[in-house]
Amino acid sequence: MNVFEIPAFSDNYIWVIQSRDPHRVAMVDPGDAAAVIAACERRAWRPAAILITHHHGDHVGGVARLVEHYGCPVYGPARERIPCLTHPLVDGAVVELSDVDIRFVVLDVPGHTAGHIAYYGEKALFCGDTLFTAGCGRLFEGTAPQMHASLERIASLPELTLVYCAHEYTLDNLRFALTVEPANPEILARREDSLRLLDQDRPTVPSTLALERRTNPFLRSTEPKVVKAAEAFAGRALRNPAEVFATVRHWKDTLD
Repeated sequence: MNVFEIPAFSDNYIWVIQSRDPHRVAMVDPGDAAAVIAACERRAWRPAAILITHHHGDHVGGVARLVEHYGCPVYGPARERIPCLTHPLVDGAVVELSDVDIRFVVLDVPGHTAGHIAYYGEKALFCGDTLFTAGCGRLFEGTAPQMHASLERIASLPELTLVYCAHEYTLDNLRFALTVEPANPEILARREDSLRLLDQDRPTVPSTLALERRTNPFLRSTEPKVVKAAEAFAGRALRNPAEVFATVRHWKDTLD
């Protein structure tokens, strides 16, 4: 499987998945139809499917025009209102994309939105705005316990899973990670790597789940240094990892 990014808006990534036929591709969260059509014309791609993780406009804004242009099916969460949805998906559903010879399992990962899903397969995770590189999504519709459970589920996947999130937020998220763990050498090294990639006009996405476990404070709610920092911010003892996560998420919200 080959994956290409189409930059959109100020910091979105639309992911293009290619496998058997180099001209038939699947698109993940195409919020900007014009950017997709331009890339398809440039690369001789023809979309065979659209995969949607959640209903926010920067993820679904291009769907209707792309369906009109290419006539491709649309897969997305059954519990959210998705434009032109042809294949409503629930947790555990299997998405077989025969035109691109790729198979994904659907994971229910609420928190950022109530019905958010992710697509896992081919050693890759397309997770929308649930897990970010070095961060996680805001809690617009879900609760902190829901998001913590979703991230724990993602964290249980194989450590070499490639994480394809939908935004270029790595550097900002690493700044916060260093606020939580200022002496973590893995975070410091990742910041330098990210700066180098961005200076070369290259994306910092994807990362690996192994790297996220070592550097993402939202996946480190049992780490003693993260617990201590969260308790210092809260001014009280925290009872469990879910409460640590909720505190760290609130901490970042106060800085954004």
